[in-house]
Amino acid sequence: MQLTITPLQLTLLLMTIFLVIGGGIYASRTVRTAEGYTLGGRSAGPAMLAGSLAGTMVGGGATIGTAQLASSVGLSAWWFTLGSGITFILMGLFYARPLRRTNLETIPQYLSLHYGDAVGKAATVVASLGIFFSIVASLLPGMEMISALFGTPASLSTLLLLLLVFAYIFFGGMKSAGVGGILKMVLIWVTLLLSGASAYTALHTDPRYAAALSAFPWYSLFGRGVDSALSNFLSLLVGVLSTQTYIQCLFSASSPKTAMYGSFAGALITIPVGLPCSLIGMYMHVARPDVPAMLVLPTYLLEHQPAWIGSLALGGIVLSLIGSIGGLSLGISTMLTKDLLTPLLRLQEGRNQLHLARGLIVVILAAASVFAIAHADSQILFWNFLSMALRGAGVFLPLTLAIFAPRAVPGHWVLASLLLSTVVALAATLSGTSVKPVFLGVAVSAAVLLAGHLVGARCRS
Repeated sequence: MQLTITPLQLTLLLMTIFLVIGGGIYASRTVRTAEGYTLGGRSAGPAMLAGSLAGTMVGGGATIGTAQLASSVGLSAWWFTLGSGITFILMGLFYARPLRRTNLETIPQYLSLHYGDAVGKAATVVASLGIFFSIVASLLPGMEMISALFGTPASLSTLLLLLLVFAYIFFGGMKSAGVGGILKMVLIWVTLLLSGASAYTALHTDPRYAAALSAFPWYSLFGRGVDSALSNFLSLLVGVLSTQTYIQCLFSASSPKTAMYGSFAGALITIPVGLPCSLIGMYMHVARPDVPAMLVLPTYLLEHQPAWIGSLALGGIVLSLIGSIGGLSLGISTMLTKDLLTPLLRLQEGRNQLHLARGLIVVILAAASVFAIAHADSQILFWNFLSMALRGAGVFLPLTLAIFAPRAVPGHWVLASLLLSTVVALAATLSGTSVKPVFLGVAVSAAVLLAGHLVGARCRS
Protein backbone atom coordinates (compact mmCIF):
# COMPACT_ATOMS: atom_id res chain seq x y z
CA MET A 1 0.00 0.00 0.00
CA GLN A 2 1.23 3.48 -0.88
CA LEU A 3 0.27 6.44 1.28
CA THR A 4 -1.23 9.49 -0.38
CA ILE A 5 0.59 12.69 0.55
CA THR A 6 -0.19 16.16 -0.80
CA PRO A 7 2.49 18.72 -1.78
CA LEU A 8 1.65 20.79 1.31
CA GLN A 9 1.96 17.77 3.59
CA LEU A 10 5.24 16.75 1.97
CA THR A 11 6.66 20.27 2.37
CA LEU A 12 5.73 20.45 6.05
CA LEU A 13 7.07 16.94 6.63
CA LEU A 14 10.46 17.69 5.08
CA MET A 15 10.73 21.08 6.81
CA THR A 16 10.11 19.38 10.17
CA ILE A 17 12.76 16.72 9.59
CA PHE A 18 15.42 19.15 8.34
CA LEU A 19 14.74 21.65 11.14
CA VAL A 20 15.31 19.06 13.89
CA ILE A 21 18.32 17.46 12.21
CA GLY A 22 19.73 20.94 11.57
CA GLY A 23 19.45 21.70 15.27
CA GLY A 24 21.46 18.58 16.08
CA ILE A 25 24.13 19.42 13.51
CA TYR A 26 24.39 22.97 14.89
CA ALA A 27 24.89 21.55 18.39
CA SER A 28 27.69 19.32 17.08
CA ARG A 29 29.98 22.25 16.27
CA THR A 30 31.60 22.01 19.74
CA VAL A 31 32.40 18.28 19.49
CA ARG A 32 36.17 17.86 19.19
CA THR A 33 37.03 14.73 21.22
CA ALA A 34 35.88 11.13 21.52
CA GLU A 35 34.40 11.82 24.97
CA GLY A 36 32.58 14.84 23.58
CA TYR A 37 31.18 12.60 20.84
CA THR A 38 30.13 9.61 22.95
CA LEU A 39 29.16 11.43 26.18
CA GLY A 40 28.62 15.06 25.17
CA GLY A 41 31.53 16.06 27.42
CA ARG A 42 29.66 14.79 30.49
CA SER A 43 27.79 18.07 30.60
CA ALA A 44 24.19 16.95 30.02
CA GLY A 45 21.58 18.49 32.28
CA PRO A 46 18.25 16.82 33.14
CA ALA A 47 16.55 18.11 29.96
CA MET A 48 19.34 16.95 27.64
CA LEU A 49 19.54 13.57 29.39
CA ALA A 50 15.77 13.12 29.19
CA GLY A 51 15.88 14.02 25.50
CA SER A 52 18.55 11.40 24.87
CA LEU A 53 16.69 8.68 26.77
CA ALA A 54 13.26 9.39 25.35
CA GLY A 55 14.65 10.18 21.91
CA THR A 56 16.14 6.70 21.66
CA MET A 57 13.28 4.84 23.34
CA VAL A 58 10.47 6.52 21.41
CA GLY A 59 11.17 4.99 18.02
CA GLY A 60 9.13 2.93 15.59
CA GLY A 61 7.98 0.49 18.27
CA ALA A 62 6.67 3.20 20.59
CA THR A 63 4.70 4.96 17.84
CA ILE A 64 3.99 2.90 14.71
CA GLY A 65 4.30 -0.41 16.58
CA THR A 66 1.97 0.68 19.39
CA ALA A 67 -0.73 1.83 16.96
CA GLN A 68 -0.26 -1.37 14.97
CA LEU A 69 -0.78 -3.55 18.05
CA ALA A 70 -3.65 -1.43 19.39
CA SER A 71 -5.60 -1.96 16.17
CA SER A 72 -6.00 -5.60 17.22
CA VAL A 73 -5.72 -5.67 21.06
CA GLY A 74 -6.74 -2.19 22.21
CA LEU A 75 -5.33 -0.14 25.07
CA SER A 76 -3.03 -2.91 26.33
CA ALA A 77 -0.68 -1.89 23.49
CA TRP A 78 0.23 1.07 25.72
CA TRP A 79 2.46 -1.25 27.79
CA PHE A 80 5.49 -0.60 25.59
CA THR A 81 5.92 3.06 26.56
CA LEU A 82 4.29 2.55 29.96
CA GLY A 83 6.77 -0.20 30.83
CA SER A 84 9.67 1.77 29.38
CA GLY A 85 8.80 4.78 31.52
CA ILE A 86 8.51 2.69 34.69
CA THR A 87 11.92 1.19 33.88
CA PHE A 88 13.41 4.69 33.56
CA ILE A 89 12.04 5.49 37.02
CA LEU A 90 13.64 2.35 38.49
CA MET A 91 16.84 3.19 36.65
CA GLY A 92 16.83 6.64 38.23
CA LEU A 93 16.14 5.26 41.71
CA PHE A 94 18.66 2.43 41.83
CA TYR A 95 21.13 2.54 38.91
CA ALA A 96 21.76 6.15 37.87
CA ARG A 97 23.84 7.47 40.76
CA PRO A 98 26.11 4.43 41.33
CA LEU A 99 26.90 4.19 37.62
CA ARG A 100 27.52 7.91 37.10
CA ARG A 101 29.86 8.14 40.12
CA THR A 102 32.38 5.92 38.33
CA ASN A 103 33.18 8.32 35.44
CA LEU A 104 33.20 5.34 33.05
CA GLU A 105 31.68 5.23 29.55
CA THR A 106 30.35 1.73 28.92
CA ILE A 107 28.67 -1.24 30.60
CA PRO A 108 31.63 -3.54 29.75
CA GLN A 109 34.00 -1.12 31.50
CA TYR A 110 31.86 -1.34 34.62
CA LEU A 111 31.81 -5.14 34.46
CA SER A 112 35.59 -5.22 33.85
CA LEU A 113 36.11 -3.04 36.91
CA HIS A 114 34.50 -5.67 39.16
CA TYR A 115 34.97 -8.98 37.34
CA GLY A 116 38.00 -8.63 35.05
CA ASP A 117 38.73 -7.86 31.41
CA ALA A 118 37.48 -11.21 30.08
CA VAL A 119 33.95 -10.46 31.32
CA GLY A 120 34.08 -6.95 29.86
CA LYS A 121 35.19 -8.12 26.43
CA ALA A 122 32.59 -10.91 26.34
CA ALA A 123 29.90 -8.42 27.33
CA THR A 124 31.03 -6.06 24.55
CA VAL A 125 30.59 -8.72 21.86
CA VAL A 126 27.27 -10.06 23.17
CA ALA A 127 25.72 -6.64 23.82
CA SER A 128 26.87 -5.28 20.44
CA LEU A 129 25.24 -8.19 18.62
CA GLY A 130 22.05 -7.70 20.59
CA ILE A 131 21.85 -3.99 19.77
CA PHE A 132 22.68 -4.74 16.12
CA PHE A 133 19.52 -6.82 15.76
CA SER A 134 17.54 -4.06 17.47
CA ILE A 135 18.77 -1.69 14.75
CA VAL A 136 17.54 -4.18 12.15
CA ALA A 137 14.14 -4.25 13.87
CA SER A 138 14.01 -0.43 13.68
CA LEU A 139 15.16 -0.28 10.06
CA LEU A 140 12.39 -2.57 8.81
CA PRO A 141 9.40 -0.29 9.66
CA GLY A 142 11.42 2.74 8.54
CA MET A 143 12.04 1.17 5.16
CA GLU A 144 8.38 0.27 4.80
CA MET A 145 7.12 3.72 5.74
CA ILE A 146 9.45 5.53 3.33
CA SER A 147 8.46 3.10 0.58
CA ALA A 148 4.79 3.73 1.35
CA LEU A 149 5.31 7.52 1.29
CA PHE A 150 7.39 7.79 -1.88
CA GLY A 151 6.81 4.52 -3.72
CA THR A 152 10.54 3.70 -3.67
CA PRO A 153 12.02 0.17 -3.59
CA ALA A 154 13.45 -1.18 -0.34
CA SER A 155 17.07 -0.47 -1.30
CA LEU A 156 16.43 3.20 -2.13
CA SER A 157 14.18 3.63 0.91
CA THR A 158 16.98 2.27 3.10
CA LEU A 159 19.51 4.63 1.51
CA LEU A 160 17.27 7.64 2.18
CA LEU A 161 16.76 6.52 5.77
CA LEU A 162 20.50 6.03 6.27
CA LEU A 163 21.33 9.49 4.95
CA LEU A 164 18.95 10.97 7.52
CA VAL A 165 20.45 8.86 10.32
CA PHE A 166 23.98 9.89 9.33
CA ALA A 167 22.99 13.55 9.41
CA TYR A 168 21.33 13.06 12.80
CA ILE A 169 24.08 11.22 14.69
CA PHE A 170 27.33 11.23 12.68
CA PHE A 171 28.59 14.74 13.45
CA GLY A 172 27.57 15.34 17.05
CA GLY A 173 27.05 11.92 18.62
CA MET A 174 25.43 12.18 22.06
CA LYS A 175 25.09 15.96 21.85
CA SER A 176 23.15 15.73 18.57
CA ALA A 177 21.03 12.93 20.02
CA GLY A 178 20.19 15.02 23.08
CA VAL A 179 19.25 18.20 21.18
CA GLY A 180 17.42 16.26 18.48
CA GLY A 181 15.64 14.20 21.11
CA ILE A 182 14.31 17.30 22.90
CA LEU A 183 13.04 18.87 19.68
CA LYS A 184 11.57 15.59 18.46
CA MET A 185 9.76 14.86 21.72
CA VAL A 186 8.21 18.35 21.88
CA LEU A 187 6.96 17.81 18.35
CA ILE A 188 5.60 14.32 19.02
CA TRP A 189 4.01 15.31 22.31
CA VAL A 190 2.03 18.24 20.90
CA THR A 191 0.93 16.67 17.61
CA LEU A 192 0.11 13.20 18.93
CA LEU A 193 -1.80 14.70 21.86
CA LEU A 194 -4.00 16.61 19.43
CA SER A 195 -4.35 13.62 17.10
CA GLY A 196 -5.11 11.24 19.96
CA ALA A 197 -7.72 13.64 21.37
CA SER A 198 -9.43 13.64 17.98
CA ALA A 199 -9.48 9.82 17.90
CA TYR A 200 -10.78 9.68 21.49
CA THR A 201 -13.60 12.10 20.66
CA ALA A 202 -14.63 10.02 17.66
CA LEU A 203 -14.54 6.79 19.67
CA HIS A 204 -16.87 8.23 22.31
CA THR A 205 -19.28 10.27 20.18
CA ASP A 206 -19.91 8.04 17.16
CA PRO A 207 -22.23 5.09 18.00
CA ARG A 208 -20.55 2.92 15.33
CA TYR A 209 -17.24 2.95 17.12
CA ALA A 210 -18.72 2.41 20.57
CA ALA A 211 -20.65 -0.63 19.34
CA ALA A 212 -17.68 -2.11 17.45
CA LEU A 213 -15.37 -1.90 20.48
CA SER A 214 -17.84 -3.10 23.10
CA ALA A 215 -17.39 -6.87 22.59
CA PHE A 216 -13.75 -6.95 23.70
CA PRO A 217 -11.89 -5.33 26.62
CA TRP A 218 -10.50 -2.67 24.28
CA TYR A 219 -10.12 -0.10 27.05
CA SER A 220 -8.29 -2.37 29.51
CA LEU A 221 -4.55 -2.30 30.10
CA PHE A 222 -4.84 -6.03 30.79
CA GLY A 223 -6.88 -6.95 27.73
CA ARG A 224 -4.42 -9.73 26.90
CA GLY A 225 -4.19 -10.89 30.51
CA VAL A 226 -2.24 -9.79 33.58
CA ASP A 227 0.44 -12.40 32.88
CA SER A 228 1.03 -11.01 29.37
CA ALA A 229 1.31 -7.43 30.66
CA LEU A 230 3.71 -8.46 33.44
CA SER A 231 5.79 -10.51 31.01
CA ASN A 232 6.11 -7.59 28.59
CA PHE A 233 7.08 -5.22 31.40
CA LEU A 234 9.74 -7.53 32.83
CA SER A 235 11.14 -8.10 29.34
CA LEU A 236 11.44 -4.34 28.84
CA LEU A 237 13.00 -3.92 32.28
CA VAL A 238 15.73 -6.47 31.57
CA GLY A 239 16.33 -5.19 28.04
CA VAL A 240 16.56 -1.48 28.84
CA LEU A 241 18.80 -1.89 31.88
CA SER A 242 21.17 -4.06 29.83
CA THR A 243 21.46 -1.72 26.84
CA GLN A 244 24.57 0.42 26.43
CA THR A 245 22.65 3.25 24.74
CA TYR A 246 20.52 4.02 27.82
CA ILE A 247 23.33 3.50 30.35
CA GLN A 248 25.53 5.71 28.16
CA CYS A 249 23.01 8.50 28.65
CA LEU A 250 23.55 8.21 32.42
CA PHE A 251 27.32 8.45 31.96
CA SER A 252 26.80 11.67 29.95
CA ALA A 253 25.08 13.43 32.87
CA SER A 254 26.87 16.31 34.56
CA SER A 255 26.50 14.68 38.01
CA PRO A 256 25.02 11.60 39.71
CA LYS A 257 22.03 13.62 40.88
CA THR A 258 21.45 14.89 37.33
CA ALA A 259 21.52 11.29 36.08
CA MET A 260 18.75 10.42 38.53
CA TYR A 261 16.52 13.42 37.75
CA GLY A 262 17.12 13.06 34.02
CA SER A 263 15.90 9.45 34.21
CA PHE A 264 12.73 10.60 35.96
CA ALA A 265 12.17 13.30 33.33
CA GLY A 266 12.72 10.74 30.56
CA ALA A 267 10.00 8.58 32.12
CA LEU A 268 7.52 11.46 32.25
CA ILE A 269 8.15 12.16 28.57
CA THR A 270 8.02 8.54 27.42
CA ILE A 271 4.98 7.15 29.26
CA PRO A 272 2.23 9.31 27.68
CA VAL A 273 3.35 8.76 24.05
CA GLY A 274 1.75 5.32 23.80
CA LEU A 275 -1.73 6.50 24.84
CA PRO A 276 -2.66 8.58 21.76
CA CYS A 277 -1.03 5.96 19.51
CA SER A 278 -3.23 3.30 21.12
CA LEU A 279 -6.37 5.39 20.68
CA ILE A 280 -5.52 6.00 17.03
CA GLY A 281 -4.98 2.28 16.46
CA MET A 282 -8.36 1.49 18.02
CA TYR A 283 -10.06 4.14 15.90
CA MET A 284 -8.51 2.83 12.70
CA HIS A 285 -9.58 -0.72 13.57
CA VAL A 286 -13.16 0.41 12.96
CA ALA A 287 -12.78 3.33 10.55
CA ARG A 288 -10.23 1.79 8.14
CA PRO A 289 -9.95 -1.97 8.58
CA ASP A 290 -8.51 -2.17 5.04
CA VAL A 291 -5.27 -0.43 6.02
CA PRO A 292 -2.27 -2.69 6.81
CA ALA A 293 -1.66 -2.69 10.56
CA MET A 294 1.84 -1.22 10.29
CA LEU A 295 0.53 1.79 8.39
CA VAL A 296 -2.51 2.68 10.52
CA LEU A 297 -0.73 5.56 12.27
CA PRO A 298 0.75 7.23 9.13
CA THR A 299 -2.57 6.77 7.31
CA TYR A 300 -4.53 8.35 10.15
CA LEU A 301 -2.19 11.34 10.33
CA LEU A 302 -2.27 11.99 6.57
CA GLU A 303 -5.94 11.27 5.87
CA HIS A 304 -7.82 11.96 9.12
CA GLN A 305 -6.04 15.03 10.49
CA PRO A 306 -5.51 18.63 9.31
CA ALA A 307 -2.45 18.97 7.08
CA TRP A 308 -0.30 20.83 9.59
CA ILE A 309 -0.99 18.45 12.50
CA GLY A 310 -0.62 15.27 10.45
CA SER A 311 2.52 16.42 8.65
CA LEU A 312 4.28 17.61 11.80
CA ALA A 313 3.34 14.42 13.64
CA LEU A 314 4.53 12.25 10.77
CA GLY A 315 7.76 14.23 10.68
CA GLY A 316 8.17 13.52 14.39
CA ILE A 317 7.61 9.80 13.80
CA VAL A 318 10.21 9.71 11.01
CA LEU A 319 12.56 11.47 13.40
CA SER A 320 11.73 8.94 16.10
CA LEU A 321 12.87 6.16 13.78
CA ILE A 322 16.01 8.09 12.89
CA GLY A 323 16.80 8.90 16.52
CA SER A 324 16.30 5.34 17.70
CA ILE A 325 18.51 3.88 14.96
CA GLY A 326 21.15 6.56 15.52
CA GLY A 327 21.20 6.16 19.29
CA LEU A 328 21.51 2.38 19.11
CA SER A 329 24.33 2.67 16.55
CA LEU A 330 26.15 5.10 18.82
CA GLY A 331 25.90 2.57 21.65
CA ILE A 332 27.63 -0.16 19.62
CA SER A 333 30.22 2.28 18.31
CA THR A 334 31.09 3.43 21.83
CA MET A 335 31.59 -0.09 23.16
CA LEU A 336 33.66 -1.25 20.21
CA THR A 337 35.78 1.92 20.28
CA LYS A 338 36.41 2.04 24.01
CA ASP A 339 36.45 -1.62 25.00
CA LEU A 340 37.93 -3.49 22.03
CA LEU A 341 39.60 -1.42 19.34
CA THR A 342 41.27 1.38 21.33
CA PRO A 343 43.27 -1.08 23.50
CA LEU A 344 43.98 -3.28 20.49
CA LEU A 345 45.18 -0.40 18.29
CA ARG A 346 46.72 1.48 21.25
CA LEU A 347 44.97 4.71 20.38
CA GLN A 348 45.28 7.75 22.60
CA GLU A 349 42.28 9.82 23.65
CA GLY A 350 41.54 12.51 21.08
CA ARG A 351 40.77 12.85 17.39
CA ASN A 352 41.89 9.32 16.47
CA GLN A 353 39.26 7.82 18.74
CA LEU A 354 36.72 10.33 17.43
CA HIS A 355 37.42 9.30 13.82
CA LEU A 356 37.21 5.64 14.80
CA ALA A 357 33.85 6.11 16.55
CA ARG A 358 32.40 7.95 13.56
CA GLY A 359 33.79 5.39 11.12
CA LEU A 360 32.21 2.58 13.10
CA ILE A 361 28.83 4.32 12.91
CA VAL A 362 29.07 4.11 9.11
CA VAL A 363 30.10 0.44 9.16
CA ILE A 364 27.41 -0.56 11.66
CA LEU A 365 24.60 1.16 9.78
CA ALA A 366 25.75 -0.18 6.43
CA ALA A 367 25.90 -3.75 7.78
CA ALA A 368 22.49 -3.45 9.47
CA SER A 369 20.96 -2.05 6.26
CA VAL A 370 22.28 -4.89 4.10
CA PHE A 371 20.96 -7.35 6.66
CA ALA A 372 17.55 -5.64 6.82
CA ILE A 373 17.17 -5.56 3.02
CA ALA A 374 18.04 -9.26 2.85
CA HIS A 375 15.32 -9.96 5.45
CA ALA A 376 12.78 -7.37 4.34
CA ASP A 377 9.88 -9.84 4.58
CA SER A 378 10.81 -11.17 8.02
CA GLN A 379 8.89 -10.67 11.25
CA ILE A 380 10.05 -7.62 13.19
CA LEU A 381 9.06 -9.37 16.40
CA PHE A 382 11.63 -12.13 15.80
CA TRP A 383 14.52 -9.64 15.67
CA ASN A 384 13.17 -7.88 18.78
CA PHE A 385 13.14 -11.18 20.68
CA LEU A 386 16.63 -12.04 19.46
CA SER A 387 17.92 -8.59 20.40
CA MET A 388 16.36 -8.72 23.85
CA ALA A 389 17.75 -12.20 24.48
CA LEU A 390 21.30 -11.23 23.54
CA ARG A 391 21.21 -7.89 25.38
CA GLY A 392 19.53 -8.95 28.58
CA ALA A 393 20.14 -12.63 29.24
CA GLY A 394 23.82 -12.41 30.06
CA VAL A 395 24.31 -8.79 31.10
CA PHE A 396 21.36 -7.86 33.35
CA LEU A 397 22.16 -9.84 36.50
CA PRO A 398 25.98 -9.36 36.40
CA LEU A 399 25.49 -5.60 35.99
CA THR A 400 22.96 -5.50 38.83
CA LEU A 401 25.26 -7.54 41.09
CA ALA A 402 28.21 -5.29 40.22
CA ILE A 403 26.19 -2.31 41.47
CA PHE A 404 24.66 -3.78 44.63
CA ALA A 405 26.89 -6.73 45.59
CA PRO A 406 30.15 -6.48 43.63
CA ARG A 407 32.02 -9.13 45.64
CA ALA A 408 29.26 -11.71 45.78
CA VAL A 409 30.46 -13.83 42.82
CA PRO A 410 34.00 -14.51 41.50
CA GLY A 411 34.78 -13.20 38.02
CA HIS A 412 35.16 -16.60 36.31
CA TRP A 413 31.67 -17.58 37.46
CA VAL A 414 30.28 -14.31 36.06
CA LEU A 415 31.95 -15.08 32.73
CA ALA A 416 30.42 -18.57 32.72
CA SER A 417 27.02 -17.05 33.54
CA LEU A 418 27.26 -14.52 30.72
CA LEU A 419 28.29 -17.04 28.07
CA LEU A 420 25.98 -19.91 29.08
CA SER A 421 22.88 -17.74 29.49
CA THR A 422 23.49 -16.12 26.11
CA VAL A 423 23.78 -19.52 24.40
CA VAL A 424 20.55 -20.71 26.05
CA ALA A 425 18.66 -17.53 25.11
CA LEU A 426 19.93 -17.72 21.52
CA ALA A 427 18.94 -21.38 21.20
CA ALA A 428 15.51 -20.64 22.65
CA THR A 429 14.97 -17.83 20.15
CA LEU A 430 15.94 -19.94 17.16
CA SER A 431 13.80 -22.87 18.32
CA GLY A 432 10.70 -20.69 18.66
CA THR A 433 9.91 -21.57 22.29
CA SER A 434 6.71 -20.18 23.78
CA VAL A 435 8.63 -18.82 26.79
CA LYS A 436 10.41 -15.54 26.14
CA PRO A 437 14.06 -16.42 25.51
CA VAL A 438 15.32 -13.55 27.65
CA PHE A 439 13.60 -15.07 30.70
CA LEU A 440 15.18 -18.46 30.09
CA GLY A 441 18.56 -16.76 29.74
CA VAL A 442 18.13 -14.77 32.95
CA ALA A 443 17.06 -17.94 34.79
CA VAL A 444 20.24 -19.74 33.67
CA SER A 445 22.30 -16.66 34.58
CA ALA A 446 20.75 -16.62 38.05
CA ALA A 447 21.45 -20.33 38.57
CA VAL A 448 25.12 -20.03 37.58
CA LEU A 449 25.64 -16.88 39.67
CA LEU A 450 24.01 -18.52 42.69
CA ALA A 451 26.26 -21.54 42.31
CA GLY A 452 29.27 -19.24 42.02
CA HIS A 453 28.26 -17.37 45.14
CA LEU A 454 27.84 -20.58 47.15
CA VAL A 455 31.14 -22.05 45.95
CA GLY A 456 32.93 -18.75 46.58
CA ALA A 457 31.46 -18.47 50.08
CA ARG A 458 32.54 -22.04 50.88
CA CYS A 459 36.09 -21.34 49.66
CA ARG A 460 36.32 -18.17 51.75
CA SER A 461 35.17 -20.01 54.86
